[in-house]
Amino acid sequence: MMTSFSIRRFLTFYTLACLLLGCLYPVFAQESRPNIIFIFSDDHAYQAIGAYGNKIAKTPNIDRLAREGAILTNNLVTNSICGPSRATLLTGKYSHMNGYRNNDRTRFDTTQTLFSKELRKSGYQTAWVGKMHLNSLPAGFDYWNVLPDQGFYYNPQFISQPNDTTKYTGYVSDLITKFSTDFIEKRDISKPFFLIVGHKATHREWMPDLQDLGAYDHINFPLPATFYDDYKGREAALKQDMSIDKTMRLKLDLKVGVDYDKDYLYKRLNPEQRKVFKGYYDKITKDYEDQKRTGKALVEWKYQRYMKDYLATANSLDRNIGKLLDYLDQKGLAKNTVVIYASDQGFYLGEHGWFDKRFIYEESLKTPFVIRYPGVVKPGTKVSDLIANIDWAPTILNIARAKIPSDIQGKSFLPLLKSPREAKVPWRKEAYYHYYEFPEPHHVHPHFGVRTSRYKLAYFYGGISSWELYDLETDPTEISNIYGKAGTATITADLRKKLESLMVQYKDEEAIKIFTAAKK
Repeated sequence: MMTSFSIRRFLTFYTLACLLLGCLYPVFAQESRPNIIFIFSDDHAYQAIGAYGNKIAKTPNIDRLAREGAILTNNLVTNSICGPSRATLLTGKYSHMNGYRNNDRTRFDTTQTLFSKELRKSGYQTAWVGKMHLNSLPAGFDYWNVLPDQGFYYNPQFISQPNDTTKYTGYVSDLITKFSTDFIEKRDISKPFFLIVGHKATHREWMPDLQDLGAYDHINFPLPATFYDDYKGREAALKQDMSIDKTMRLKLDLKVGVDYDKDYLYKRLNPEQRKVFKGYYDKITKDYEDQKRTGKALVEWKYQRYMKDYLATANSLDRNIGKLLDYLDQKGLAKNTVVIYASDQGFYLGEHGWFDKRFIYEESLKTPFVIRYPGVVKPGTKVSDLIANIDWAPTILNIARAKIPSDIQGKSFLPLLKSPREAKVPWRKEAYYHYYEFPEPHHVHPHFGVRTSRYKLAYFYGGISSWELYDLETDPTEISNIYGKAGTATITADLRKKLESLMVQYKDEEAIKIFTAAKK
């Protein structure tokens, strides 16, 4: 039987223990939630990655993430262009809802719901390093150090809090990694962290790191099957201005005949960088001038030079992803850190004779997405469901066990990633797309459309009025527009109905008006 003194001692100990546990519980709860790193590149095509089937590109570290986690094979964007894709990442909403439709001087509205703000509310320490490209400074982030506008590959400026611009010497991918690991080193270790690593690579004008110059010069890249596409039956494709033949610039894009004292991209090189860079591209210029190629020989030479520079630029991107992964291993953070790699949209690598993006066609509609989540996502997982970039924000919030705001239009696909996959997970069978920017810079007509596992229906407007229908099972390269062909009436009617339903679901009132007018 306990004495009164024993009871008092017990109660005192119990009270102290409860107080102590109460103080420590939030820390334990936060540590049990994973850190999250979202590596976000620019214009990096899924078909330029080993994990997606490329046998030439050197992407061992992206491939490692896919091997150690999951790869999404039908990860689609809702508007294939850089700024709007970044706005969708932050908001989980379509362009017509978040107010950012084009790559223009529009200032992104940071007062709206942003998943970064929700993460902070839930106890995460948040950061954005590198490219943002939204004409606004980051909101909802405890730390940021971002590139102004597009940024530069060599000796770039960065803007940090409160609004200080500093120029650094070095290559942009290396600097972004350094600033990212600096944030992790100096973070508040009592909180889990969320970090966006925004890479500039592989954006035009494709300037490789000095150590990667000529990395693919031994390769003669095979021409894509659609390289000499004649665009028959596709009016919008015919009228575009994004071809390697006519649009790609010899000087700024392919570095032929560069004036290193006047050209704004190259005059920023310091003497040591200029010596190496100029030494390499002077040989390219000499080859161009000596051979005097014309016609198909010239356009195919341009294609080869494009691919060599594009993939060489991607080498630094992948290498720096490797540096970050190694850092997590060395610091003992890998087991409790979710690492995601994605690009802002797809990109053409000569398919249809093009570079750039914008169209609803597969190469620009689909974007890479791999995710490593130790203990939750089984290594080697493949997800073929139709994921959209409106789903990225709610998925990250779900991983962080944070509240998903009701105005987010996407849905968490975490249940699709878990192993074993959670049974009876309802998921979309159709994905909606809407592109706006016209006529500059590439004269791609605005359009909207619907993509299912097999079919794609699109309507182009804004000076033209044309429908396109593709059977991706029989025509994966999308060169045969079967809209209006015999035997397609039933599938067309079904897809039109699905398209209209998606417009209503996502509250795209402008598209509904255009669609209604097109039916008359």
